[in-house]
Formats: sequence, C-alpha cells, structure tokens
Amino acid sequence: MAQHLKTAVPKAQVAASLDQVRETVSGVIADIRERGDVAVREYSSKFDNWSPESFRLSAEQIEEIVASVPQQVIEDIVTVQRNVRAFAEAQMDSMREFEIETLPGVRLGQKHVPVQAAGAYIPGGRYPLTASAHMTIITAKVAGVPHVVACTPPIHGEIPGATVAAAHLAGADEIWLLGGVQAVAAMAVGTETMKPVNLIAGPGNAYVAEAKRQLFGEIGIDLFAGPTEILVVADDDADPFTCAVDLLSQAEHGPDSPAVLITTSERIARETIAHVEALLPGMPTNDFAGPAWRDHGQVIVVDSMDELWSLADLFASEHVEVLTAQPRQALERMSQYGALFLGGGTCVSFGDKVIGTNHVLPTRGAARYTGGLWVGKYLKTVTYQEVTDPTSQAELGRLCGRAARVELFEGHARSGDLRATLAAGDALPWDPR
Repeated sequence: MAQHLKTAVPKAQVAASLDQVRETVSGVIADIRERGDVAVREYSSKFDNWSPESFRLSAEQIEEIVASVPQQVIEDIVTVQRNVRAFAEAQMDSMREFEIETLPGVRLGQKHVPVQAAGAYIPGGRYPLTASAHMTIITAKVAGVPHVVACTPPIHGEIPGATVAAAHLAGADEIWLLGGVQAVAAMAVGTETMKPVNLIAGPGNAYVAEAKRQLFGEIGIDLFAGPTEILVVADDDADPFTCAVDLLSQAEHGPDSPAVLITTSERIARETIAHVEALLPGMPTNDFAGPAWRDHGQVIVVDSMDELWSLADLFASEHVEVLTAQPRQALERMSQYGALFLGGGTCVSFGDKVIGTNHVLPTRGAARYTGGLWVGKYLKTVTYQEVTDPTSQAELGRLCGRAARVELFEGHARSGDLRATLAAGDALPWDPR
C-alpha cells in the first residue's frame, strides 16, 4: 500500500490554468495569419520588448556574435555537439531502407525521406537553453533536412550570444531573434519575410507548447510538451542527498515542474524531504524550484520493488532516474518513460546538457504512446511498389477485382480488372469503347 508523504495540487487545478493560455495563443496565431510581419513585430515588442530592423540575423551579425562568445564556451559547445551528433548518427544508422520481391516481378520498397524545411525553437526568457539548439538542429541535419530555421528570443533585450553560437555551429541555415507564440506561428504559417516550415521541434513554455498543439496538422511537430518532469525511484541503497539535489535540478525549470520520488524506504523518503527543505532557501533558482516543489512535488513510499516499478510506469514520466542497487532492472520492468538515467553515476542533467541523447522528451503522460525527439521525427518513411511480371500483374488484378467488389468499390475493381486483362490479353466485360 503506497504511503504519500507529500502530495501535489489536484490535476483539475492545473488544467484550469491552461484555459487562458489556449485563448491567448489562438488569438495570436489568428492575428499573425491575417497581418503577417506587422503582427509578429507587435507581439515581439509587447512580450519581449524587442523590435529590431530585422529579426533574422545576417551572416555578418552571426560572425560577430560568435566571435564575442568566450573560447571555453565555444569549445564546450563543440564537445557537446559532437556527443549529440554521434548519437543521432547511430540512430540514423539503425534505420533501414529495403526492397523485397513478394511475387515474381513484384517489388515493394521502403525509403526514408527527410522533411524539406524544419523549424527549431530554442527557448530563452530566463534561461538561454543552448542545449536545445544541439538537440533540434543537429538531429535535423543528421536526418538530412536541407533547410533549418532556428528561432530564439532575446533575453531582457539582449542577444543570447551562446545560443546564437550553438545554433550556428549546429548548422542552422537561418537564425532569427524571435521568441514565443509569434515565432512558432511565423514558422508555421509563414509571413512576408519568413517561409513556412514543414515541422517544428523544440521545448518551450506553456504558450509555445500550446501554439505547437494548435498548429499540429497544418505542420508536423516533435511532440506535445508540458512542464519538465523528473521521477526518482530509489531503494534503501540510495543516497537521500543525491535524491534531493536531483529532484531540485529539474524543479528549477519552472514553478509547474513536477518532481516526484518513489521509494521502498521511509527513511530515504523523509531524509530526502529534509534535504530538499534545507537546500531550497540557498538555491539561486528558488523562485521557480520552491513553488514547483510546494505545488507539484510528491514523495511516495511503497512496500516492495514490484510496487515501485508498477507505480513508476503509471507516471509515464519524462525523466526517470533510477537510484537502486540494480538500476538496469528498469530496462526490463518499465515501458512508459521518456528517458531512463541508470544509477548514481548518471543524472538527468547529463541528458539535459551534455551526454548526447536528445533532451526533447514526452511530458504529461505522453510517454504512454511516444518517445522523444530523434532523427526519425524528421523523416517520412514512404513506400513504393512496382509490378513488371505479366503473370503476377494478372493475378493481382483478379484478386483486386474480387477484394474491391466485396467492399462495393467498383472503380477500384475495374482498375484491377484492367491490369488483369492487359496482362492476359482478355476483353473487359464493362469496356464502353
């Protein structure tokens, strides 16, 4: 029987807060559809206090910005991007194109075709998330996307130099200093100065996530995203201080970021809570992490490891950190998560920032039906068919005629009949010629 030492606010309360977001986003998208660049500029000025002569950076501006970034930062960006590229290339290598012959002269094939233009949204605001440039742009380029547009907002009216450098080094074809719903809408529907893309990827706040949700179908998106989540699963071997530090590492993303601990040890649970309460006052990001822990933190004690794995899977959390004596058991016992972080030597922050796996992951339970961003998101897996053997053509034609008439599709049936008669040299009984 699970014992809840700390609970979160009711889900209904969270859902109610999204109603105003939906209404605002809908209005902004409609306005940008109608007024294009003028509306984009107005919203950028309103929300970001940013209205430059051009939102798109020129090659000269990019070169100047990159040159202003400290050399150590550039070297670190290059190292991290090498890790991300290596993993994305391994994913690409795992995807196989093939062609098979199912009957004599009947060839069926599969190809992977990249989308022709992708948008990369790189959050800014309080945090310049340079890592999102690596995750969205490099992955697209490894997939073979020929044109990538990167959008990132200014930070308090200043150009985020490290983010621009990351986008440039990742291979972005265009870099725009533009954020929020206005950036997502502009990339999706196009304006006088920005051509629309086919797919938009990247994390963002509730307004960015809602804009992607409303535009999905008109364009592709990576996934439906909500606040960052962490679930720590721990047994009696875990270090409660590590549990606390890692819970707060994700709570600082925003005041609505869930941070959850499930453990078989009441001692670990209570000591973790104590460490969190001791750490929070001294955290520079306490204004986000504090409310996140207060409103969305949970600590649950269970009776057994079987109950732990079962409950953890029900959460379908974005990040699952496994601090147990045998962490690799999670690979067999769990099936619903965005990413696993196995053992005390691993942390979610590695995945967020440096290790090479993609940090754009499913939230709000979406791990029940999808994984995170990967090269396959930028690829359309398409098929082709070819029939060159007359005997097979006749056989398939007759089969198609019979199958289609069962479904009352006479037009389909006649298309099959035609192939059969062309191959066999027979007359068509319904031929009006």
